[in-house]
Amino acid sequence: MSKNTGHSVEASGSTRREFMSHAMLGGAAVSIATQTAQAAPADQLGAPWDPNGRMGIGINLEYVRHADKSLAYGVKRAGELGYKWVEPCFYDGRCLLANAGYCHVTSFDTDPKVITDMCEEAGVQISGLSSHSDLLNPEYGVQYARRGIRYAKALGVKIVQITEDMHPPKWIDETEAYNLMRINLRAISETCNENGVYIAIEQHGPYTANIERMKRVLSLVDSPWIKCNYDCGNTFLSGSDPCEMLEAVIDKVVHVHAKDISVKQAEAERGKVTGTAVGCACGDGVIDWKRLVGRLKKAGFKGVLSVECGTEEESVRSLAHLTKVLQELDA
Repeated sequence: MSKNTGHSVEASGSTRREFMSHAMLGGAAVSIATQTAQAAPADQLGAPWDPNGRMGIGINLEYVRHADKSLAYGVKRAGELGYKWVEPCFYDGRCLLANAGYCHVTSFDTDPKVITDMCEEAGVQISGLSSHSDLLNPEYGVQYARRGIRYAKALGVKIVQITEDMHPPKWIDETEAYNLMRINLRAISETCNENGVYIAIEQHGPYTANIERMKRVLSLVDSPWIKCNYDCGNTFLSGSDPCEMLEAVIDKVVHVHAKDISVKQAEAERGKVTGTAVGCACGDGVIDWKRLVGRLKKAGFKGVLSVECGTEEESVRSLAHLTKVLQELDA
Protein backbone atom coordinates (compact mmCIF):
# COMPACT_ATOMS: atom_id res chain seq x y z
CA MET A 1 0.00 0.00 0.00
CA SER A 2 1.17 3.50 -0.71
CA LYS A 3 0.35 4.76 2.79
CA ASN A 4 0.94 3.14 6.14
CA THR A 5 -1.66 4.24 8.70
CA GLY A 6 0.07 2.44 11.53
CA HIS A 7 -3.06 0.28 12.24
CA SER A 8 -3.70 -3.37 11.57
CA VAL A 9 -6.43 -4.44 9.14
CA GLU A 10 -8.73 -5.48 11.99
CA ALA A 11 -8.24 -2.24 13.92
CA SER A 12 -9.15 -0.11 10.91
CA GLY A 13 -12.37 -2.04 10.41
CA SER A 14 -11.44 -3.19 6.90
CA THR A 15 -12.26 -6.67 5.72
CA ARG A 16 -9.67 -8.86 4.07
CA ARG A 17 -11.40 -8.33 0.71
CA GLU A 18 -11.27 -4.54 1.16
CA PHE A 19 -7.65 -4.78 2.17
CA MET A 20 -6.78 -6.79 -0.94
CA SER A 21 -8.74 -4.35 -3.11
CA HIS A 22 -6.78 -1.38 -1.74
CA ALA A 23 -3.53 -3.30 -2.15
CA MET A 24 -4.31 -4.03 -5.79
CA LEU A 25 -5.15 -0.38 -6.44
CA GLY A 26 -1.94 0.65 -4.72
CA GLY A 27 -0.01 -1.80 -6.87
CA ALA A 28 -1.65 -0.43 -10.00
CA ALA A 29 -0.70 3.09 -8.98
CA VAL A 30 2.90 2.01 -8.47
CA SER A 31 2.86 0.28 -11.86
CA ILE A 32 1.52 3.40 -13.57
CA ALA A 33 4.09 5.57 -11.81
CA THR A 34 6.87 3.20 -12.86
CA GLN A 35 5.71 3.21 -16.48
CA THR A 36 5.57 7.00 -16.42
CA ALA A 37 9.08 7.20 -15.00
CA GLN A 38 10.39 4.79 -17.62
CA ALA A 39 8.70 6.74 -20.38
CA ALA A 40 10.16 10.04 -19.20
CA PRO A 41 13.46 11.23 -20.68
CA ALA A 42 16.12 9.46 -18.64
CA ASP A 43 19.13 11.54 -19.70
CA GLN A 44 19.08 13.95 -16.80
CA LEU A 45 22.77 14.60 -17.40
CA GLY A 46 22.00 16.44 -20.62
CA ALA A 47 22.43 19.79 -18.87
CA PRO A 48 26.05 20.87 -18.39
CA TRP A 49 27.61 20.03 -15.04
CA ASP A 50 29.37 23.37 -15.17
CA PRO A 51 27.31 26.57 -15.60
CA ASN A 52 29.69 27.56 -18.41
CA GLY A 53 29.02 24.31 -20.26
CA ARG A 54 32.50 22.86 -19.78
CA MET A 55 33.86 19.56 -18.54
CA GLY A 56 34.80 19.36 -14.89
CA ILE A 57 37.89 17.90 -13.26
CA GLY A 58 37.49 15.73 -10.19
CA ILE A 59 39.58 13.42 -8.05
CA ASN A 60 38.94 9.88 -6.85
CA LEU A 61 39.69 9.68 -3.14
CA GLU A 62 42.14 6.85 -3.82
CA TYR A 63 44.76 9.58 -4.10
CA VAL A 64 45.07 9.61 -0.29
CA ARG A 65 44.81 5.86 0.37
CA HIS A 66 48.54 5.14 0.45
CA ALA A 67 49.00 8.08 2.81
CA ASP A 68 46.54 6.44 5.24
CA LYS A 69 44.27 9.48 5.23
CA SER A 70 40.55 9.72 5.97
CA LEU A 71 37.64 10.68 3.77
CA ALA A 72 37.40 14.01 5.58
CA TYR A 73 41.05 14.75 4.86
CA GLY A 74 40.77 13.72 1.21
CA VAL A 75 37.67 15.83 0.58
CA LYS A 76 39.07 18.91 2.32
CA ARG A 77 42.45 18.60 0.63
CA ALA A 78 40.83 18.19 -2.80
CA GLY A 79 39.11 21.53 -2.36
CA GLU A 80 42.33 23.17 -1.21
CA LEU A 81 44.15 21.87 -4.29
CA GLY A 82 41.53 23.40 -6.58
CA TYR A 83 39.37 20.41 -7.47
CA LYS A 84 35.64 21.06 -7.78
CA TRP A 85 34.54 17.43 -7.81
CA VAL A 86 35.37 14.36 -5.71
CA GLU A 87 34.59 10.69 -6.14
CA PRO A 88 34.34 8.95 -2.76
CA CYS A 89 34.36 5.18 -2.26
CA PHE A 90 31.81 3.38 -0.09
CA TYR A 91 31.51 -0.14 1.27
CA ASP A 92 28.86 -2.15 3.07
CA GLY A 93 29.56 -2.67 6.76
CA ARG A 94 32.15 -1.16 9.08
CA CYS A 95 35.94 -0.88 9.01
CA LEU A 96 38.15 -0.20 12.04
CA LEU A 97 40.76 1.63 9.95
CA ALA A 98 38.16 3.91 8.36
CA ASN A 99 36.53 4.62 11.71
CA ALA A 100 39.93 5.55 13.13
CA GLY A 101 40.63 7.89 10.23
CA TYR A 102 43.32 5.84 8.49
CA CYS A 103 41.32 4.98 5.38
CA HIS A 104 39.20 7.11 3.04
CA VAL A 105 36.76 4.33 2.10
CA THR A 106 33.62 4.89 4.13
CA SER A 107 30.57 2.90 5.21
CA PHE A 108 27.07 3.22 3.78
CA ASP A 109 26.03 3.39 7.43
CA THR A 110 27.40 6.94 7.59
CA ASP A 111 24.63 9.52 7.71
CA PRO A 112 24.46 11.05 4.20
CA LYS A 113 24.26 14.53 5.75
CA VAL A 114 27.73 14.05 7.22
CA ILE A 115 29.04 13.53 3.69
CA THR A 116 27.13 16.39 2.08
CA ASP A 117 28.13 18.81 4.86
CA MET A 118 31.75 17.73 4.48
CA CYS A 119 31.68 18.42 0.74
CA GLU A 120 29.89 21.73 1.14
CA GLU A 121 32.47 22.94 3.63
CA ALA A 122 35.30 21.93 1.27
CA GLY A 123 33.63 23.60 -1.72
CA VAL A 124 33.38 20.41 -3.76
CA GLN A 125 30.60 18.27 -5.20
CA ILE A 126 30.38 14.50 -5.72
CA SER A 127 30.62 13.45 -9.37
CA GLY A 128 29.98 9.75 -8.82
CA LEU A 129 29.79 7.15 -6.12
CA SER A 130 32.43 4.44 -6.29
CA SER A 131 30.79 1.40 -4.74
CA HIS A 132 31.90 -1.23 -7.21
CA SER A 133 29.58 -4.20 -6.98
CA ASP A 134 30.45 -7.43 -8.80
CA LEU A 135 28.31 -7.99 -11.90
CA LEU A 136 29.22 -11.68 -11.89
CA ASN A 137 28.09 -12.29 -8.31
CA PRO A 138 24.58 -13.83 -8.40
CA GLU A 139 24.02 -13.20 -4.70
CA TYR A 140 25.70 -10.06 -3.39
CA GLY A 141 26.22 -8.17 -6.64
CA VAL A 142 22.68 -6.83 -6.87
CA GLN A 143 22.27 -6.20 -3.13
CA TYR A 144 25.44 -4.09 -2.90
CA ALA A 145 24.66 -2.14 -6.08
CA ARG A 146 21.15 -1.36 -4.90
CA ARG A 147 22.41 -0.01 -1.61
CA GLY A 148 24.90 2.15 -3.47
CA ILE A 149 22.17 3.52 -5.74
CA ARG A 150 19.88 4.39 -2.85
CA TYR A 151 22.76 6.00 -0.95
CA ALA A 152 23.66 8.02 -4.03
CA LYS A 153 20.11 9.34 -4.21
CA ALA A 154 20.32 10.39 -0.56
CA LEU A 155 23.50 12.31 -1.43
CA GLY A 156 21.97 13.88 -4.53
CA VAL A 157 24.40 12.00 -6.78
CA LYS A 158 23.37 10.70 -10.21
CA ILE A 159 26.07 8.11 -10.92
CA VAL A 160 27.23 4.86 -9.30
CA GLN A 161 30.08 2.81 -10.80
CA ILE A 162 30.06 -0.94 -11.26
CA THR A 163 32.14 -3.62 -12.97
CA GLU A 164 32.63 -7.38 -13.04
CA ASP A 165 35.08 -9.44 -10.98
CA MET A 166 38.62 -9.04 -12.33
CA HIS A 167 39.16 -12.73 -11.58
CA PRO A 168 35.86 -14.58 -12.21
CA PRO A 169 35.39 -18.00 -10.61
CA LYS A 170 36.63 -20.79 -12.87
CA TRP A 171 33.17 -22.37 -12.97
CA ILE A 172 31.75 -19.36 -14.83
CA ASP A 173 32.16 -19.81 -18.57
CA GLU A 174 31.42 -17.07 -21.11
CA THR A 175 27.80 -18.09 -21.68
CA GLU A 176 27.05 -18.16 -17.96
CA ALA A 177 28.89 -14.86 -17.46
CA TYR A 178 26.67 -12.96 -19.89
CA ASN A 179 23.55 -14.58 -18.46
CA LEU A 180 24.55 -13.61 -14.92
CA MET A 181 25.33 -10.05 -15.95
CA ARG A 182 22.03 -9.77 -17.84
CA ILE A 183 20.02 -10.91 -14.82
CA ASN A 184 21.94 -8.69 -12.41
CA LEU A 185 21.80 -5.62 -14.65
CA ARG A 186 18.07 -6.00 -15.16
CA ALA A 187 17.47 -6.05 -11.41
CA ILE A 188 19.89 -3.17 -10.83
CA SER A 189 18.35 -1.06 -13.60
CA GLU A 190 14.97 -1.27 -11.88
CA THR A 191 16.49 0.30 -8.77
CA CYS A 192 18.18 2.92 -10.95
CA ASN A 193 14.82 3.82 -12.46
CA GLU A 194 13.16 4.04 -9.06
CA ASN A 195 15.84 6.42 -7.75
CA GLY A 196 16.86 8.39 -10.84
CA VAL A 197 20.48 7.20 -10.63
CA TYR A 198 22.63 5.85 -13.46
CA ILE A 199 24.72 2.70 -13.12
CA ALA A 200 27.98 3.32 -14.99
CA ILE A 201 29.86 0.19 -16.07
CA GLU A 202 33.64 0.56 -15.96
CA GLN A 203 36.36 -1.19 -17.94
CA HIS A 204 38.08 -3.24 -15.26
CA GLY A 205 37.76 -6.97 -15.96
CA PRO A 206 38.00 -9.66 -18.65
CA TYR A 207 34.63 -8.73 -20.17
CA THR A 208 34.46 -4.97 -19.76
CA ALA A 209 38.10 -4.26 -20.73
CA ASN A 210 37.66 -5.90 -24.13
CA ILE A 211 36.00 -3.65 -26.72
CA GLU A 212 33.62 -6.15 -28.32
CA ARG A 213 32.75 -7.72 -24.99
CA MET A 214 32.12 -4.32 -23.42
CA LYS A 215 29.75 -3.41 -26.25
CA ARG A 216 27.87 -6.64 -25.60
CA VAL A 217 27.70 -6.02 -21.84
CA LEU A 218 26.25 -2.55 -22.42
CA SER A 219 23.58 -4.02 -24.70
CA LEU A 220 22.51 -6.91 -22.45
CA VAL A 221 19.60 -4.95 -20.97
CA ASP A 222 17.63 -2.27 -22.80
CA SER A 223 17.60 0.46 -20.16
CA PRO A 224 18.40 4.18 -20.38
CA TRP A 225 19.91 3.93 -16.89
CA ILE A 226 22.78 1.65 -17.92
CA LYS A 227 25.72 3.81 -18.98
CA CYS A 228 29.53 3.73 -19.07
CA ASN A 229 32.22 5.01 -16.71
CA TYR A 230 35.03 5.23 -19.26
CA ASP A 231 38.48 4.29 -17.88
CA CYS A 232 41.24 4.87 -20.43
CA GLY A 233 44.02 3.54 -18.17
CA ASN A 234 42.40 0.18 -17.52
CA THR A 235 41.57 -0.12 -21.20
CA PHE A 236 45.19 0.50 -22.17
CA LEU A 237 46.58 -1.99 -19.65
CA SER A 238 44.20 -4.69 -20.86
CA GLY A 239 45.72 -4.43 -24.32
CA SER A 240 42.85 -2.56 -25.96
CA ASP A 241 43.21 0.81 -27.66
CA PRO A 242 41.75 3.59 -25.44
CA CYS A 243 40.59 5.64 -28.43
CA GLU A 244 38.89 2.66 -30.08
CA MET A 245 37.19 1.79 -26.78
CA LEU A 246 35.98 5.36 -26.37
CA GLU A 247 34.57 5.34 -29.88
CA ALA A 248 32.73 2.10 -29.14
CA VAL A 249 31.06 3.41 -25.96
CA ILE A 250 30.92 7.15 -26.65
CA ASP A 251 27.13 7.36 -26.68
CA LYS A 252 26.98 5.75 -23.21
CA VAL A 253 29.69 7.71 -21.37
CA VAL A 254 28.43 9.69 -18.35
CA HIS A 255 31.60 9.73 -16.24
CA VAL A 256 35.33 9.38 -16.97
CA HIS A 257 38.16 7.95 -14.90
CA ALA A 258 41.16 10.04 -15.90
CA LYS A 259 43.84 7.44 -15.33
CA ASP A 260 47.25 7.70 -16.97
CA ILE A 261 49.70 4.79 -17.09
CA SER A 262 53.44 5.21 -16.66
CA VAL A 263 55.79 3.76 -19.26
CA LYS A 264 57.25 1.49 -16.57
CA GLN A 265 53.86 0.06 -15.62
CA ALA A 266 52.86 -0.27 -19.27
CA GLU A 267 55.98 -2.30 -20.07
CA ALA A 268 55.47 -4.54 -17.05
CA GLU A 269 51.72 -5.14 -17.13
CA ARG A 270 50.11 -4.34 -20.48
CA GLY A 271 48.24 -7.36 -21.80
CA LYS A 272 48.67 -9.19 -18.49
CA VAL A 273 46.05 -7.40 -16.39
CA THR A 274 42.64 -5.83 -17.03
CA GLY A 275 42.95 -2.86 -14.73
CA THR A 276 44.72 -1.15 -11.87
CA ALA A 277 43.56 0.82 -8.84
CA VAL A 278 45.38 4.04 -9.69
CA GLY A 279 47.75 5.32 -12.34
CA CYS A 280 50.45 7.98 -12.49
CA ALA A 281 49.86 11.73 -12.81
CA CYS A 282 47.86 12.66 -15.89
CA GLY A 283 50.34 13.86 -18.49
CA ASP A 284 53.23 11.77 -17.14
CA GLY A 285 52.19 8.57 -18.89
CA VAL A 286 51.16 7.05 -22.21
CA ILE A 287 47.60 8.40 -22.55
CA ASP A 288 46.90 10.92 -25.32
CA TRP A 289 44.71 13.31 -23.34
CA LYS A 290 44.15 15.82 -26.12
CA ARG A 291 42.82 13.16 -28.43
CA LEU A 292 40.51 11.64 -25.83
CA VAL A 293 39.19 14.95 -24.51
CA GLY A 294 38.74 16.19 -28.06
CA ARG A 295 36.57 13.18 -28.87
CA LEU A 296 34.54 13.66 -25.69
CA LYS A 297 33.99 17.30 -26.59
CA LYS A 298 32.86 16.37 -30.11
CA ALA A 299 30.34 13.96 -28.57
CA GLY A 300 28.95 16.75 -26.37
CA PHE A 301 30.23 15.27 -23.11
CA LYS A 302 30.10 17.85 -20.32
CA GLY A 303 30.65 15.58 -17.35
CA VAL A 304 33.58 15.07 -15.04
CA LEU A 305 37.09 13.75 -15.66
CA SER A 306 37.77 12.06 -12.31
CA VAL A 307 41.52 11.67 -11.78
CA GLU A 308 42.73 8.31 -10.47
CA CYS A 309 46.27 8.70 -9.19
CA GLY A 310 48.12 7.53 -6.08
CA THR A 311 49.50 10.59 -4.30
CA GLU A 312 48.76 14.24 -3.54
CA GLU A 313 51.76 15.29 -5.62
CA GLU A 314 50.37 13.39 -8.61
CA SER A 315 46.96 14.94 -8.07
CA VAL A 316 48.48 18.44 -8.30
CA ARG A 317 50.22 17.62 -11.59
CA SER A 318 47.11 15.91 -12.94
CA LEU A 319 44.93 18.93 -12.26
CA ALA A 320 47.43 21.25 -13.93
CA HIS A 321 47.76 19.05 -17.02
CA LEU A 322 44.05 18.44 -17.53
CA THR A 323 43.23 22.10 -16.93
CA LYS A 324 45.68 23.01 -19.68
CA VAL A 325 44.17 20.44 -22.06
CA LEU A 326 40.63 21.68 -21.42
CA GLN A 327 41.71 25.27 -21.97
CA GLU A 328 43.52 24.49 -25.22
CA LEU A 329 40.53 22.55 -26.56
CA ASP A 330 37.98 24.97 -25.11
CA ALA A 331 36.26 21.92 -23.62
